[in-house]
Amino acid sequence: MSAISDSSVPSPLIESKADLVQVLERGNKPKSEWRIGTEHEKFVFYKSDFSPVPYGGDRGIRAILEKMQGETGWKPALDNGNIIGLTNPNGGGAISLEPGGQFELSGAPLENLHQTCSETHKHLRMLEAIAEPMGIGFLGLGVSPNWALSDIEAMPKSRYGIMAPYMEKVGTLGTTMMFRSSTVQVNLDFASEADMVKKLRVSLALQPIATALFANSPFLEGRPNGYLSFRSEVWRNTDPDRTGMLPFAFEDGMGFERYVDYALDVPMYFIVRGGRYINCAGQSFRDFLDGRLPAAPGEKPTIRDWEDHLSTIFPEVRLKQFLEMRGADCGPWREICALPAFWTGILYDENSLDAAWDLVKDWTEDERQNLRDEVPKKALHTVFRNTNVHEIAREALELSAAGLKARNIMSWENLDEQQYIAPLQKIVETGQTRAEWLLELYNGRWRGDVDNAYRELAY
Repeated sequence: MSAISDSSVPSPLIESKADLVQVLERGNKPKSEWRIGTEHEKFVFYKSDFSPVPYGGDRGIRAILEKMQGETGWKPALDNGNIIGLTNPNGGGAISLEPGGQFELSGAPLENLHQTCSETHKHLRMLEAIAEPMGIGFLGLGVSPNWALSDIEAMPKSRYGIMAPYMEKVGTLGTTMMFRSSTVQVNLDFASEADMVKKLRVSLALQPIATALFANSPFLEGRPNGYLSFRSEVWRNTDPDRTGMLPFAFEDGMGFERYVDYALDVPMYFIVRGGRYINCAGQSFRDFLDGRLPAAPGEKPTIRDWEDHLSTIFPEVRLKQFLEMRGADCGPWREICALPAFWTGILYDENSLDAAWDLVKDWTEDERQNLRDEVPKKALHTVFRNTNVHEIAREALELSAAGLKARNIMSWENLDEQQYIAPLQKIVETGQTRAEWLLELYNGRWRGDVDNAYRELAY
């Protein structure tokens, strides 16, 4: 989840709907300024017994953050005196905590995939060096393989105390999403409203394809859960008001204002005043605009309030001042770079983007939704028309490779960015997702013991 903005800096009041639209329009950038921002989460566990690491103590999450602050010099983010994250004061990246202690790097906006992969490598090496003497490891799976919700200590972030009870009212798996899921995401830019709409439509349609390629969450509470991407299924049962495939994005007239209309109808979680979170769960931002917010009567929203609200909406692709791809399970170290590579190749090359639109433009709303509903269980084996997701993934990956090749950005080893989609090419070549490979291990060499995931798959 994205960090909420700094409430210590004054923010102007919203004067009209045009102000809401302008927040999104500020994302328009010339191609020369397009960047790649990668976010990845991982579970934090004790190597001695594979239990989740709590916040406090000499070997807790807080201690890791404090040691990382010493290593990086980054500015600590505090909540009621508790360190809950770190921010690069030079404007490049942040470290934050998910509700169950999942450790997230929100990467800096970088020019190419070589840079973002170098950033990932540096981050994980630093974490490894800090955590190893503490007997702590990190695991990249879409859902924690054996922890019950009762095993996991909530992080001391005020907004999570508002979100968790609300999640339990509006869905069946919202708290599992908060405390037991982990993802890798990429944020990508657009040039104009028209470019945004085209990229949004392509990435929404192909998001289930990415989910299938990155399926990596077949276990829950020590046994197979019946899905290949249970993390994706969790999102189907979290909160229908703020998740999903955004069918309106494919309608005539789609643009920034239409997304604003959608976001205004998504129930709020909170506002921040004087450094304090005010519980507004389920209340209306439209009422807030009119000064009729029940939790803060007479209070009027600022631009920051709107930006915070946009960050509490969780569709498969989220629009802010960039597009955020939200469909992938977290995976092993070497596959973290595959997710930004997959989407960069498709969305940042005009020919690949055009070809991707040709591929999906006649898919119906029902077909897109059926893919979303079926892929968590069947992944590449999901049937679509007279083919299946495996074949669509093959075509999408070819478009990505072509786009990365056309970018022609070379590393110091004289290799272009295509190298980073190699793990996905192997999945398409074999037709086997990581989740299916894990199930083979579980039913074979692991003899039904998912603790082996911690022993063999830790970063």
